[in-house]
Amino acid sequence: MDISLQYFDGCPNWTIAAERLAVIAAERPGVIVSRQLVESPEDAEAIGFRGSPSILVDGRDLFPDPSAAVGLACRIYATPSGFAGAPTLAQLREAISAA
Repeated sequence: MDISLQYFDGCPNWTIAAERLAVIAAERPGVIVSRQLVESPEDAEAIGFRGSPSILVDGRDLFPDPSAAVGLACRIYATPSGFAGAPTLAQLREAISAA
């Protein structure tokens, strides 16, 4: 399974997502996590980037939000303890298992 972590440098939350994805990759042989730096608004538009961090499995967003604007912005996730800049480890495990 290929997981892509899309992010831009101005967002601090992508590192949290990267750490959580590293835990999952260590737990699940065959999971490959790559990072995709989105450098400009033009790049964001070209790939339909809806905020940092975005997490895709085999090219599909694990947490799709069609109402989110395309562009260089930090993304917000609804978690059991409120809104956060990245999904929880449990949310990631569940979404990856369902993918």
